[in-house]
Amino acid sequence: MQYIDLAAVYDSLVAEPSSLKKAALIATLLKKGVTTKQDALELILLLQGKVFSQADEAKIGYSTRLVIKSIAISAGFSEKEIEERWRSLGDLGLVAEELLHKKKQNVLFSSPLSVDEVFSSFRKIASYTGEGSVSQKVKLFSRLLSSATPLEAKYLVRGVLEELRVGVAEGTLRDAIVRAFLDQDGMFEQDEGVDEGKYNDREQYVVRVSAVQRAIDLSGDLALVCYIAKTEGLEGLEKIRLVPGSPIRVMLGPKMETIEQALKTVGVPAAIEYKYDGFRILAHKVNGVISLYTRKLELVTNQFPEVVAALNKGVAAKEFILDGEAVGIDPKTKKYLPFQFVSQRIRRKYRIDELAKKLPCVFVVFDALFADGVTLLDESNEHRRAALEKLLVPLPHELELATRKIISSEQEAQEFYERSLGAGNEGVMFKNLSSPYALGKRVGHMVKMKPTLETFDLVIVGAEWGEGKRSGWLTSFLLACRTFDGEYVSVGRVGTGLKEKEELGVSFSEMTELLRPYILEEVGREVRLTPHIVVEVAFEEIQKSTTYEAGFALRFPRILRLRDDRGSDSITSLDHVADIFDDQRHATQKNRS
Repeated sequence: MQYIDLAAVYDSLVAEPSSLKKAALIATLLKKGVTTKQDALELILLLQGKVFSQADEAKIGYSTRLVIKSIAISAGFSEKEIEERWRSLGDLGLVAEELLHKKKQNVLFSSPLSVDEVFSSFRKIASYTGEGSVSQKVKLFSRLLSSATPLEAKYLVRGVLEELRVGVAEGTLRDAIVRAFLDQDGMFEQDEGVDEGKYNDREQYVVRVSAVQRAIDLSGDLALVCYIAKTEGLEGLEKIRLVPGSPIRVMLGPKMETIEQALKTVGVPAAIEYKYDGFRILAHKVNGVISLYTRKLELVTNQFPEVVAALNKGVAAKEFILDGEAVGIDPKTKKYLPFQFVSQRIRRKYRIDELAKKLPCVFVVFDALFADGVTLLDESNEHRRAALEKLLVPLPHELELATRKIISSEQEAQEFYERSLGAGNEGVMFKNLSSPYALGKRVGHMVKMKPTLETFDLVIVGAEWGEGKRSGWLTSFLLACRTFDGEYVSVGRVGTGLKEKEELGVSFSEMTELLRPYILEEVGREVRLTPHIVVEVAFEEIQKSTTYEAGFALRFPRILRLRDDRGSDSITSLDHVADIFDDQRHATQKNRS
């Protein structure tokens, strides 16, 4: 497939607000472009603005400064002219598109770009390291731009910066796969060739969407699901099984405000467990090798050597997938430590063994998904716990079962809740005893409860360079929540909660270094950032606001901690912000009456 076809779809997706019509556009592209498994891999990743899967730590690593150099080489304008247009347009992709229209140099014998050429070139750029790597990166990307049409150049630039912004969420891709390869019976009505999202057979559509979603959940691989849907249809999707070693998404639970509400949701009797203030991890073992994945599907095996050792010693299974949390413990008192201590482990790449001795972790296991060829997802919570107890040999302060109790009354739950908080935990989890494990879903048969201070997990999309004693640091961070369609909308700024010196928590200098690789644009002191770094934010209240894209503003926000365990795709939604605003307003009206 030629890259111009993909670029044209990108442009249509940007202009299309309807997720239904976005899925229809993508379905047409997939039907045309997917012939091989490699085609599926390339298109599915590129539609998400990536060339590496989420479990792959590799990044393209091409900065805005290098993009400016490449545009200068390929379009024949000076870097100063390019920077001036960037300040005016605010998007280097638009700059590339405009300047290639005015191109001063003609490229002889350039051939059309293919999707495969762009994909492999981006991966090659990521592979260049060491002396001379910058010039190699610039040479390769400049060659792409020189062969590109203006439209292609716009999306080549956005793609290499990993800042595509076409509003394609996983659910949209899932629906596109259904439309492209599982609609043999004509489930969708067509109106003059334009899919309006109407259904001839809504029931069959739901069945097929569920089949695709389950295949995605079990495999963790959208591209594989896309290819199997094309080549084998529903029968092929039904053959997909849970396989240790492939990263999958964890089950999540919504927050409840009261014990009464929690028990009403999950039913009684119920299991109640400590909610640990640690780092959520799915531990896999296959062929004698243990792999640890975060809820963001990132591989963190090297960061937790003591967890790997404990699992090898304490789990009586050759293959498994276990769900749990790495919780920091004080090596002297053996008491649990706050999440901030564990988060240091995720950010550390070197001298891990030294840090593991200074800040050790115990792996607390609370669920079993797979053991020695048997998938446990559809078994009841009670059954999975019994299986876990047979698998695990607890090792004090190394490998432990989550503290748990079966309760039938609010009084029992209240006593357990207070005991959990007294032990230094976040709160408690309530679980329905007969419920299955739902991969990647926020379910009602498992809920959490912790102290009532409302917090949001938000992604940093902008900042300012500080002045005075904070000069050289990024400060005043612009925060965003996420819409249903996967777009990020600003909801406030925060400058409090960080430290000026290195101590417990995160300092301004550390946050600056974390954010630096994600800088997209600098205009004066203002910095625009790729949405990547997630923080937990407390606030006093939510107010209506025209200042921020969400239509709301947080009053007196402050950063509580980094959320290294969360990706930008799992942050607080705009719908949740609106719900909390409504709850707050109704509470105020009730108090006034």
